[in-house]
Amino acid sequence: MSNKMWGGRFGEGPDRIMEEINASIGFDQRFFAQDIRGSKAHCAMLAETGIISRADADQIIAGLDAVLAEIEEGRFEFKRALEDIHMNVESRLADLIGASAGRLHTARSRNDQVALDFKLYIRDTIDHLDEQLADFQKALLDKAEANADTIMPGFTHLQTAQPVTFGHHCLAYVEMTARDRGRFADARRRLNESPLGSAALAGTSFPIDRHMTAKALGFDRPTRNSLDSVSDRDFVLETMSAAAIAATHLSRLAEEIVIWSTPGFNFVRLTDGFTTGSSIMPQKRNPDAAELVRAKSGRVIGDLTSLLIVMKGLPLAYSKDMQEDKEAAFDALDALSLSLAAMTGMISTLTVNAKEMRAAASRGFATATDLADWLVRRLNVPFRQAHHITGALVARAEKRGIDLDGLSLDEMREVEPGITDEVYSVLGVDNSVRSRTSFGGTAPENVRASVAWWRNELGSREK
Repeated sequence: MSNKMWGGRFGEGPDRIMEEINASIGFDQRFFAQDIRGSKAHCAMLAETGIISRADADQIIAGLDAVLAEIEEGRFEFKRALEDIHMNVESRLADLIGASAGRLHTARSRNDQVALDFKLYIRDTIDHLDEQLADFQKALLDKAEANADTIMPGFTHLQTAQPVTFGHHCLAYVEMTARDRGRFADARRRLNESPLGSAALAGTSFPIDRHMTAKALGFDRPTRNSLDSVSDRDFVLETMSAAAIAATHLSRLAEEIVIWSTPGFNFVRLTDGFTTGSSIMPQKRNPDAAELVRAKSGRVIGDLTSLLIVMKGLPLAYSKDMQEDKEAAFDALDALSLSLAAMTGMISTLTVNAKEMRAAASRGFATATDLADWLVRRLNVPFRQAHHITGALVARAEKRGIDLDGLSLDEMREVEPGITDEVYSVLGVDNSVRSRTSFGGTAPENVRASVAWWRNELGSREK
């Protein structure tokens, strides 16, 4: 089938294999709203600068609105032979209004058109992801506030380290998510320049007003170099990089949920809505949603790597290789969006087993550092010496199968004669977490203050 949009240069239609590899309408049709929005802004500018008549512009804009309505209502027939969303829209516009449709493409190319569509799409997607990230933060804050006093073991190397609160643990992910939102905001700020009017690669001889179209489309300014404008995909790479980091954060939390929900830990219980059963083992409650979030991070990272490899060897300006940018970006951003929805749901609805968390925090000599700190404060011994004394006491307790507070005062004095019965005041997990009042520490009062600060911060961002 011959593509009528090519005009007289090509007399024969594409080979079926060429059509298969060349067509992008199967995936770039999701640009339809951005494509039509950009075309309307371009058309209005063409009329304002006198490049086309007002009558033609009015007819074109009305036709574009009709095309948009057809697509939104599911009445539009996307044609593979027309390759992409741009030609599909323009072809249908010609069907509706006739020859005037041909004036729309004056002073632009599909190269700057697709760059514009993609920027608009990425910008819209960033805004959507930011809303999801904020919702995730709010779910974490709710859980943190409800568990400001819930004591759990803090881990390093997945070994019991020091007691913390579950609220403090949740707040760690609030901080990570804030950095994710910052990275997306930075990417949005840098991409907010309009490539429209750069044409194929060299600009145009028509007296266009690129500042007008940039303003109409919500950009800060037009791009300053036409070659860079049509060949740049930094805005996609940067957004996907932010997505990969955010997905990695979600994966870390997903891994913790998987661990915490095992019978060996029994720290949390997921609702039936985020678990599945086994086809053969009736006792199973599999944390499939968390496992899938963990797996999807690999897709996002892989998509970023794929696009980096596509772009790494391309000379300026546009090459057809860049058609391969869209599916990777769509897949990565869709995967992150779905993962955020799933993780927000899991955090909002999971049940915390405070009793089991506290019991685990009381095991594994979690207050050993508190003992060493007490020796420094009360006996004025150097910390390294205090570390050695505490290690010897841990060895004694471990040999007897008890925790540090199970050692008698006499046993402790055999290692360090200066120890008094005051030492028992720092060996309980409650005392331990209450003492961690340094800025950013795990003390319940810190957790509540941090929750309040974050609620105020999120509220101010939404205004």
